[in-house]
Amino acid sequence: MILNYDVIVIGGGHAGCEAACAAANMGAKTLLVTMDMNKIGQMSCNPAVGGIAKGQIVREIDALGGQMGRVTDATAIQFRMLNVGKGPAVWSPRAQCDRGKFIWKWRETIDHTENLDVWQDQVDELMVEDATCAAAESQPTKRAVGVRTIWGAEIRAKSVVITAGTFLNGLMHIGRKMVKGGRIAEPAAERLTESITQHGIRSNRMKTGTPVRLDKRSIDFSKLRQQDGEQRAYRFSYYPGKSGFSGTLPQLPCWECYTNPDVHEMLRSGLADSPLYNGQIQSIGPRYCPSIETKLVTFPDRDQHLLFLEPEGAETNEMYLNGFSSSLPMDVQIEALHKISGLENAKVYRPGYAIEYDFFDPTQLRHTLESKIIEGLFFAGQVNGTTGYEEAAGQGLVAGVNAALKCVGTEEFVMRRDESYIGVLIDDLVTKGVDEPYRMFTSRAEYRILLRQDDADARLTERAYEIGLAKKDRFDWWMQKKQAIEEIVEFCKNFPIKAKEINPALEKLGTTPLQFGVKLEDLIARPQLNFQNLMPIIPQLREFIDKLPNRKEEIAEAAEIRIKYKGYIEREKLVAEKMHRLENIKIKGHFDYNSIQSLSTECRQKLTAIDPETLAQASRIPGVSPSDINVLLVLMGR
Repeated sequence: MILNYDVIVIGGGHAGCEAACAAANMGAKTLLVTMDMNKIGQMSCNPAVGGIAKGQIVREIDALGGQMGRVTDATAIQFRMLNVGKGPAVWSPRAQCDRGKFIWKWRETIDHTENLDVWQDQVDELMVEDATCAAAESQPTKRAVGVRTIWGAEIRAKSVVITAGTFLNGLMHIGRKMVKGGRIAEPAAERLTESITQHGIRSNRMKTGTPVRLDKRSIDFSKLRQQDGEQRAYRFSYYPGKSGFSGTLPQLPCWECYTNPDVHEMLRSGLADSPLYNGQIQSIGPRYCPSIETKLVTFPDRDQHLLFLEPEGAETNEMYLNGFSSSLPMDVQIEALHKISGLENAKVYRPGYAIEYDFFDPTQLRHTLESKIIEGLFFAGQVNGTTGYEEAAGQGLVAGVNAALKCVGTEEFVMRRDESYIGVLIDDLVTKGVDEPYRMFTSRAEYRILLRQDDADARLTERAYEIGLAKKDRFDWWMQKKQAIEEIVEFCKNFPIKAKEINPALEKLGTTPLQFGVKLEDLIARPQLNFQNLMPIIPQLREFIDKLPNRKEEIAEAAEIRIKYKGYIEREKLVAEKMHRLENIKIKGHFDYNSIQSLSTECRQKLTAIDPETLAQASRIPGVSPSDINVLLVLMGR
């Protein structure tokens, strides 16, 4: 049987769901191929979305017209804004979700997406043919034309997106026991990697893991510290539509507990049988989400480690023990758990386990996430060496958009480093590669002031509308907000404040009295002052904000940040504009780097291997020095 589509997406995880919806919403006839339709959007590890820098990515996905933010809002059982004690550049939204409802919300989303079909099957072969129009030596000589499945279906398409997560030759570990699988109780894809690498694409192995799951009925919560969510009704999606936050799910707390020396002693007794230390696992795991046994080895002097007990849903007894990822023998894990205060009688649904899987070197990709070796083949998610639902979803959206654009031969969709965290993520992957699972942090972005969680729609919604991803209702919703923000900023810029009238109130608020009259924006720029404490003493400000038709808090917060950090924002924009000059200097295909002896040996090797598109990308490659960039500028007559 032969099926025909524009775009095939392989894998129904977070990358695959976003890729499939994006391609379909761009107008491409799209097929999502998944092993199990009942586990679409499965939260394989932590039942949460967002966090430091990850929350910014989810906001960006939403601003572009993606789905993760809306699915999260509809299934959230706790919401927190992290880093609120610091500047807005690092504020990060995070939500606990109902794992089961998250899956079914994704199913509903996919079921109601035009141009999108689902095929339940397992892909084990990539179909490749010779490219017929390789115009330059640097262009691919092969192109992807479809896939074959284990049940004999042949599916042809103009673009293929690989989002296979941890399923490629997945191998799970608990102690010395090893079982093939992509996730607990699910099979591994054992032939797909080979069908890709035979065409010259390099692969390697990575490792990740997940913690034990516990029955909440067996936990003594009186010994744990409760951690509640926000009282304010935060949300991820800027555009509510029909699938926004309903408020119908109960908002549940998380709980804090700690390991202790007795726990550590029990865990150490099993290290000889730990796959991480007995030679079973050779691949590299995530540095920033280490297993509990790795914490003990890395920090031998610590006598306790903080753990978070998180609910898996509103109607389940299953709980997730964040911070207790492990692949130790199951009896060691369980005995150690019972030495934690509050978990003495804890019942276990399943122990933690580690999993090894194949990934593909992302330096073999272009910024569109299309392979440099096989035309029409795109990769997104953990197969590119990343970790995290949010990183995967962001890549999936970009891959899906470009896979659809590839079908009609229109301009590619690429985001700059000063435009989005997704742009930073993809540029890091294709320029620097990975030697461990890549996780996004705010520190990875050099333009953090420009990439705030509050302004993703300002940065991206108009671009998404231009390419057809964001629809007119979402665009109009943003334009209404944009106008309101500009009106508030203009009001504050022109509204006069008289010193005599405001000084008594300023002294009560702990800020220096005025010597002469100023404009309202000058007051808002002070660290001690904000809209919240100024509205009671400036009635005109309250009246102006109260007349907003909707989203008063969201719009006021965006306007206040723009006013308060105006100088920092403008300065960072200037720095970004200087870098754009290098971004505009195209160098791909201009040089035979190996023949330029004035470049360092390492530089020649790195430039040849990565073949950067622009001089700016070349400048970010490890091993390429500023003097090497100057050499290239001279050779280009700049």
